[in-house]
Amino acid sequence: MQEMTRALEALNTYFGYDSFRPGQEQAVNTILAGQDLLAVMPTGAGKSVCFQVPALTMPGITLVISPLISLMQDQVRELLAAGIPAAYFNRSLSAGQYRTALARMRQGQYRIVYAAPERLTAPAFLDICRELEISLIAVDEAHCVSQWGQDFRPSYLKIREFIDSLPKRPPVAAFTATATTPVRKQIISLLGLQNPAQVVTGFDRPNLTWQVRLESDRKSALAHIIRQRQDQSGIVYCATRKTVEEVAEHLQKLGLSARPYHAGMSEEKRRQTQDDFIYDRIPVIVATNAFGMGINKPDVRYVVHYQMPGSMEAYYQEAGRAGRDGDPAQCILLYSPQDLRLQTFMIENGDPNPELSAEEAALVQKRDMDRLFQMRAYAQSTSCLRSQILRYFGEDPKEDCGKCSNCLADYEDRDVTAVAMALFAGIIRTGSRFGQKRVIEVLRGADTEFIRSRNLKDNPAYGKLREHTAKSLEELTGQLCENGYLQITGDYPVLSLTKKAVRTISSHSPVVVKTATSTQRYTVLAESDDLFEALRQTRRELASGHRIPAYAVFNDATLHAMAAKKPCTKSDMLRVQGVGDVKFRKYGNAFLRTIQKWNRENGQEEEAED
Repeated sequence: MQEMTRALEALNTYFGYDSFRPGQEQAVNTILAGQDLLAVMPTGAGKSVCFQVPALTMPGITLVISPLISLMQDQVRELLAAGIPAAYFNRSLSAGQYRTALARMRQGQYRIVYAAPERLTAPAFLDICRELEISLIAVDEAHCVSQWGQDFRPSYLKIREFIDSLPKRPPVAAFTATATTPVRKQIISLLGLQNPAQVVTGFDRPNLTWQVRLESDRKSALAHIIRQRQDQSGIVYCATRKTVEEVAEHLQKLGLSARPYHAGMSEEKRRQTQDDFIYDRIPVIVATNAFGMGINKPDVRYVVHYQMPGSMEAYYQEAGRAGRDGDPAQCILLYSPQDLRLQTFMIENGDPNPELSAEEAALVQKRDMDRLFQMRAYAQSTSCLRSQILRYFGEDPKEDCGKCSNCLADYEDRDVTAVAMALFAGIIRTGSRFGQKRVIEVLRGADTEFIRSRNLKDNPAYGKLREHTAKSLEELTGQLCENGYLQITGDYPVLSLTKKAVRTISSHSPVVVKTATSTQRYTVLAESDDLFEALRQTRRELASGHRIPAYAVFNDATLHAMAAKKPCTKSDMLRVQGVGDVKFRKYGNAFLRTIQKWNRENGQEEEAED
């Protein structure tokens, strides 16, 4: 109880919050009790607090193992801004900086130390870790240890060996955002977690609005989205480096401030681009998934997927970069049926993971194809988008969100019996052994090597839907899958009929699908008021003066709370969520002056500062 009281005091003093978010208190209690932990918490749920707060209440050093340099740098920047002594060890340090940091670590000057997994085997670093008291090892992005996770990193396999080499084993806490049950089991095994408590919070992000748009002109749609939000930070994800460059160039030609980011750029250029984004010098990043785990910017107000990603895991993780401060944000997918072909090509022609056997590689490819078709089903669905995401991750939503693009669209039942029956017949007459693409080629009467080599021109189904476009048939196939008439199964995705389709054929029943009848109504974030904008300007000036990102001063949610409550005294300001003693001493008076000035100009005089 005493330890938890100290933890709450640290939470308030350094982070400005009076209470923990869901899951945080249980995680902190587990760590303070000296027990191992596996925490599965969505992006924006406050995973970092779960190990940062215990670090401030326990003796010794907390060692955080993190996969990305940018992630470490961002978190250390935030900790230093909050008055918490912290450092990182990775290849971005010069030899001199590395020696200095090691010396300070040996002297006990840090409470929290971040290290890349590769650093754990460096003799000098390992020697110091064996000398000092390590009170906690936190493994961030722990799914990287699993071959079945989204971002496997072979270097993560070294972590258990490092832990076992320490004279005294500290509690180990593993954190991840998207681990499914098989991945969780492998994390526990590979990290050697000992009877860990498991904290799994819900995947729902109520502040996020989910949208899917079927766009014929994605570049124009994207430009419109950005113009509506020119004063807001946004991320645009593309599937390939080439598309990233094309989209960024297009936006720049339109006079929109956007910068590309992908693994083909030099490390220095990537670092500069990310810094410019974090420090609000550019509002929009156009990126591949190389800009994934490394982004730690809480005030991203929208994430646009210019193309459909390869899995729901990837989509949820990337879209989840929006609204980490808890304020409203939008996640928009610009979908085209051709996205499926692109992602299929990337899965089939990607470089094999050298860490995997041929058998394992084949299983991974099958898994990736399964995940892709689940992602396609989401993109083509007419049901609540939020509910689909939650069901995918094993939750049972009790009601629809009422605010996603599907919930807000108007639909009607459309009779597609004639085309659907021809499609069903085509699947049956080709032996239910082909995927969607091949079945459509047969029905449209295509003249391809695949068709000729299998004598499919002689098939009774050949050319029966010649007058229909491939795109329209792909869309219909997706609708029939969602409505339970068709399914995609097998090691290699095969299109086949369900029992519902068989019953429909035998009973000569009509085939009806739900179709949007009007332009979908999208929620647009409200414009910020004058006081909020004045507080943002104050934040920009302070951040520039201290050479830190704006969000490291206060995030958008805290500024909105200030704008709503209009505190004019120190005691009132300290009651605003996100304002603690340390940050008030650094920044509080500047915001009080801004609020007091706004009150005077708007005839709302308040008591003077106490």
